[in-house]
Amino acid sequence: MLPIRDHLPARRAPVVTYVLIAVNVLVFLWMRAVIAVGYPPHHLLMGYGLVPLRLHQDPLGAGWTVLSSMFMHDPSGWLHLGGNMLFLWIFGDNVEDALGRLRYASFYVLAGLAAAAAQFFIDPTSRVPMVGASGAISGVLAAYGSLYPRAPVTVLNPVLPLWFIFGLSFELPAWAVILEYFTVNLLNALGSVGAEGGGVAFFAHLGGFIGGLFLIRWFMVGRTRREHEPWSRWRSPPRRPPTRWQTR
Repeated sequence: MLPIRDHLPARRAPVVTYVLIAVNVLVFLWMRAVIAVGYPPHHLLMGYGLVPLRLHQDPLGAGWTVLSSMFMHDPSGWLHLGGNMLFLWIFGDNVEDALGRLRYASFYVLAGLAAAAAQFFIDPTSRVPMVGASGAISGVLAAYGSLYPRAPVTVLNPVLPLWFIFGLSFELPAWAVILEYFTVNLLNALGSVGAEGGGVAFFAHLGGFIGGLFLIRWFMVGRTRREHEPWSRWRSPPRRPPTRWQTR
């Protein structure tokens, strides 16, 4: 299920979330530009991505790539970046709203570090570079699910016959959407054990998610959880009333 929006507006502008999205997009455009002038994509990913073997052999010299890899994405297309930024756009503003800007920025980075640690310890001798914001964003999803488990989230309807019942989209409670995300990543992670080569770093997703579950409890100490209108039933999102210039 692909979430397309939530229904919990932020109480103030999510500046940190906007900055994170902007930095990710700018780094992606820089990567595309560098590749366009002839720099090999593999060299770019190996140079700035997190390579477990290199980190294992030279933790001080390669430690900075743990951070740089969090802002890089697959340069061959927009899908990797677009999917990550969509999730950050939907769920990041409310987590930032709950934590405050400074705490949220710290939370995001620590969740990304937890994701990198999980992938590293699964295979510290891997030569495959890891890039992407997915691990940190997985922590954001875990935080959202902890803070607003019953908040309604609109998702695309993945089952064609159900379009005639629920329409192209319908609402689910946040816990269901986020649990589905965790379950899919868990199953794929278990299925990838022993596999060689590149692909999706599913253990990084799990590491960021589990890290987020623990971190959000620590970061919420002294802060009050926000009341919100919970999801109450399986329904399509309400239709907007027609505007005065619409005709029939």
